[in-house]
Amino acid sequence: MADQPVAISLFSGAGGLDLGVEAAGFRVAAAVEHDADAVLTMEKNFHHLVSPVIRQDILDTPTGEILEKAGLGTSERPDLLVGGPPCTPFSKSGFWLEWKRAGLDPGASLLQAYTRVLAEAKPRAFILENVYALTYNNQASRPAYKRLLREIHEAGYSFDAKVLNAADYGVPQVRPRLFIVGVPKGCRLPELPEPSHTGMWERRMSGAGTTPHVTTGQALAGLDCEPEPGEVLRGQYAHLLPDIPPGENYLHYTAERGHPDPQFKWRSRYWSFLLKLDPERPSPTIQAQPGPNVGPFHWENRRLRVGEIKRLFTFPDEFELVGSRASIQAQLGNSVPPLLAEKVARQVIEAAK
Repeated sequence: MADQPVAISLFSGAGGLDLGVEAAGFRVAAAVEHDADAVLTMEKNFHHLVSPVIRQDILDTPTGEILEKAGLGTSERPDLLVGGPPCTPFSKSGFWLEWKRAGLDPGASLLQAYTRVLAEAKPRAFILENVYALTYNNQASRPAYKRLLREIHEAGYSFDAKVLNAADYGVPQVRPRLFIVGVPKGCRLPELPEPSHTGMWERRMSGAGTTPHVTTGQALAGLDCEPEPGEVLRGQYAHLLPDIPPGENYLHYTAERGHPDPQFKWRSRYWSFLLKLDPERPSPTIQAQPGPNVGPFHWENRRLRVGEIKRLFTFPDEFELVGSRASIQAQLGNSVPPLLAEKVARQVIEAAK
């Protein structure tokens, strides 16, 4: 892999984005990640890293140290910078002070850590992934998004930004995320990939491809996973799950749906409450920290097993994750589907030719 273009990875998590860029032809040489389990997951699956994963707070990690760990000299530039900074700073609660609403809090968003490394490492291209709510035109998101784009511009980069739904690119999961790709000003700008698949999403068609969305039934076909402890739903609402049809949720038990014994008021819960997979459609977005009654649940009326979640994210079956069941759920739920990352990274490779 020594002759492949070099990538450095920030906020690496379990390495979904990294798997994708490597499938496209890059070599991830250095990674920065703070979570202990995710660090071990990266080291178990990315044996070719020049040095161990840098387990430090990115705010305390100099860019020079990252480049050194990647085996780059003081005058060398990485070919690609990738990363998906955590999205929690964009909640409404984070913007109750005027100076935070203006995007002036240096600790309010790890996006600034990304743009700092971008400006200092000067990669030949970058890929940034984040929650699509960052693009919302509201008091919380707008200042953060404007600041991000301004800092990318000030770092000397032109860029393209678009919300991509993973299901539109062959991932068996509806997962809209913001992608920003960029190159130094004056270079050929990569175009974000056009959808290859199409299907229904939230009562409308998504994607302009010619191939139907990959369904959960297709993705999980032939997969033989051992039962897991705690996969059977327990508690106050567990007995309700078996009667919910595939693809539906707690609304099945409402008067508006004609249930003879309504258990819930209309739209009184989150959409994912008692949500069940439909084998004929892609999975809804899989969360990192679902509550005890939050789906999607398998149509066999149980929680999803790790192997099944990996399939629904397009991780390889042989990919090994380290940590407790809750930690593994968080690592996968926070990750970028490798297949989508690969399609984005291939556009970067193509633009460089």
